[in-house]
Amino acid sequence: MNRKQVFTGSPWESQVGYCRAIRIGNRIEVAGTTAIQEGEVIGAGSPYEQTKFILQTIEKALKELGSDMTHVVRTRMFVTDISKWEEVGKAHGEFFKEIQPAATMVEVKALIDPLLMVEIEAEAIID
Repeated sequence: MNRKQVFTGSPWESQVGYCRAIRIGNRIEVAGTTAIQEGEVIGAGSPYEQTKFILQTIEKALKELGSDMTHVVRTRMFVTDISKWEEVGKAHGEFFKEIQPAATMVEVKALIDPLLMVEIEAEAIID
């Protein structure tokens, strides 16, 4: 089966052994994505800004694999403070208002950097 991968250049990709996204057939899986660019946290202190940045990163990965956000069927959102769910949900809704994928949001104890407040995974199926 044909396998196509997207890498973002994160040092963790080679260290941990993963890619940002992978397409096999008509299915795309996007790894947990955070608001880090060139080693710097984007939107520190703002779950809304972090979520927007993350979804833009996911959108770019999907495009590299011949897809777009309309093909997303599921997202999983991991947040470090569930009381901020409305900020995360607002940004998610801006990207997915018409698409409305299945979505899960759970609170986690911590992410890889203490300034990170949100991590998101996505699944897409190209019909």
